[in-house]
Amino acid sequence: MVYPQGGFKRATQYVLHRMRRLPDSPHRIARGVFAGSIVGFLPLPGMQFIAAWLACRLVKGNLLAALLATFNTNPLTTPFFAVLSMTLGHWMLGIQKPLSPEYIGMAFANAGADLWFNVRALFGPEHTRWDGLVQFWHEIYLPYFLGALGPGLVLSVIFYYLTIPLVTAYQKARAAKSRERNERRHKLRETLAAAAAKLTHRTDAPHGAGDDDTSGPA
Repeated sequence: MVYPQGGFKRATQYVLHRMRRLPDSPHRIARGVFAGSIVGFLPLPGMQFIAAWLACRLVKGNLLAALLATFNTNPLTTPFFAVLSMTLGHWMLGIQKPLSPEYIGMAFANAGADLWFNVRALFGPEHTRWDGLVQFWHEIYLPYFLGALGPGLVLSVIFYYLTIPLVTAYQKARAAKSRERNERRHKLRETLAAAAAKLTHRTDAPHGAGDDDTSGPA
């Protein structure tokens, strides 16, 4: 769940290979990559596939390409992108908070404690509390979301323009290879048909004519 069995390089190559082989036009595949990529950069845990489907419908892209493009982030790169996004989001919102591991961990801990307390409060006499969740929303999630939009949009546009020539070149090479394979099969069929016709001609030809000419009276 954290590290692919074959490594991130092999996993990335597999996703790119599947994306190039999608049976659709390069522009629709590129639009799907754009939609899925920008969703993959946003903090939408558990909702990325739904959001990618909606974004893909909005831009009229390839759905499978959008779902594959959501894997543009992974557990190793996400923390760095998250810190970058939150730093940008804090700057945009004017929040003066140190983005240290202790601060981020405490915000998650307070939000989790409030969430669990509120769930238990539904079945007990306690009143719900929201201080930790409100702090997490204003100081962690909202800055992350807003800060991820800019870099995510720029990177997704780059992925869009990279996808079109890559898919176009792959589809042309695959079509040429398919034509070459079909030509070889056609030539092979013609050769086999010619050989079969020649063999049939030899089999059907009359035999024994020479023996009749050389035979004499007993």
